[in-house]
Amino acid sequence: MSIADAAAGISEHEIAGLFASFPHSGRVILAVSGGADSTALMVLAQRWRRRRRGPELVAATVDHGLRPGSRVEAKAVSALARCLGLDHEILPWRGAKPKTGIEAAAREARYRLLAQLARRLDAGAIATAHTLDDQAETVLMRLAAGSGPAGLAGMRPSDVRHGIVLLRPFLGLRKTRLVATLARAGIAWANDPMNEDPAFARARLRAASAVLAREGLTAERVARLAARMARAEDALAAAASEAQRRIADPKRPGHLDGRALAAAPEEIALRLLAAEIVSAGAPCAAEKPLRLQRLEALWDELRAAIAAGRTTRRTLGQALITVDREAGVSITAAPPRRTGAVSRGRRNAAKHPFTKPR
Repeated sequence: MSIADAAAGISEHEIAGLFASFPHSGRVILAVSGGADSTALMVLAQRWRRRRRGPELVAATVDHGLRPGSRVEAKAVSALARCLGLDHEILPWRGAKPKTGIEAAAREARYRLLAQLARRLDAGAIATAHTLDDQAETVLMRLAAGSGPAGLAGMRPSDVRHGIVLLRPFLGLRKTRLVATLARAGIAWANDPMNEDPAFARARLRAASAVLAREGLTAERVARLAARMARAEDALAAAASEAQRRIADPKRPGHLDGRALAAAPEEIALRLLAAEIVSAGAPCAAEKPLRLQRLEALWDELRAAIAAGRTTRRTLGQALITVDREAGVSITAAPPRRTGAVSRGRRNAAKHPFTKPR
C-alpha cells in the first residue's frame, strides 16, 4: 500500500464490502468510544444502513470514569449519534477500579457492559472499530508475553465474547484512512490521552512503530503473520478435535488415556489438556486463558509420570489433575484451599501435595 493509499478516505463503493459481515436484520450494537476509529465506525455504518435494508444500529459508549472529561466525551458521542439518526446509550463502569492491570480490567468491563446491553436489546452482534494497526499492536504484545499460535493469530474479523457475536469490520484498514474519512466529512473526534501514556504497553509500542517499520515490522506484515497464524490455529484446532475422540473417554468426562495423550504431538496434547482443565475448573477460571508456560510445565511433569508408571497430582486453573498407575489422567475441580495454623497447613500439604500455579 502506498502512502497516498494509506491516507485516502473510505470511498462509497468500499462501504458495502466493509459491512458485508453484518446481519441482514435484527439489531447491532456499535461500540463507540468517541475516538477517530469508533466515530468512523458509527458514521460509515450509518451510511451503509441508509442505502439498504439491514439491521437496526444502536451506538453505545462505555464510560470507564478513569479520567476527567470522559462523561463529556460520552455525551458528545450521544449528540453525534442523534444527528445521524441513531439511538445511543452511555454505559458507566461502576465500582472500585483495580490499582494494577487497569488496561485488562477496563477492556473486560467494556465487553461485559456491551454484552449486557446486547442481551437487553436482543441484539445479535456487537461491532468494534479495531483496525489493522490495533491488530499489529495486539500481536506484538502477545509475542512479548510468550503467546502460542492462538494468541499470535490476533483478533478475528468475527468472534464470540460473553456469548455475543463480535464483528470487526475495519480489521484490514489502517487508522489513517478512518481519520481521513472523518476529516473529509468535517466530523470531529476525541483524543484519549491514555493512548499516548508510556505507562501502558500499547502506547509504548505505538510510539515505537516507526522504528519497527524501518526494520520490516510494518503493521501490514505483522497483520499478515496474524492471518497465517489464524490459518494454522484453525488446522490445529481441527486436529485436536479429531484426537479428542481417540484420547478422551466419552463415558467419563475429564478422563484421558495418558499413554495415547503422551503419544500425540505435543501441541495436540497441550490443547486437549487445556480444554479439560478449563472445563473442570471453577466458572470464573474459564474467563481467563491458561498461561501457556504453566501448561507446558504441567505437561512435562505429567508426561514424566506417565512414562515412569507413577502417580502424581497437580493443580492448574482451579482444576486437579491426577495421573494413576495405569497412566489414566483424570481432571476434576480442585478442592477448596484450607486455612488454619501453620502446622495444620503443613499437614494438609503432606496429604495434598498439589503444585500451585505460578
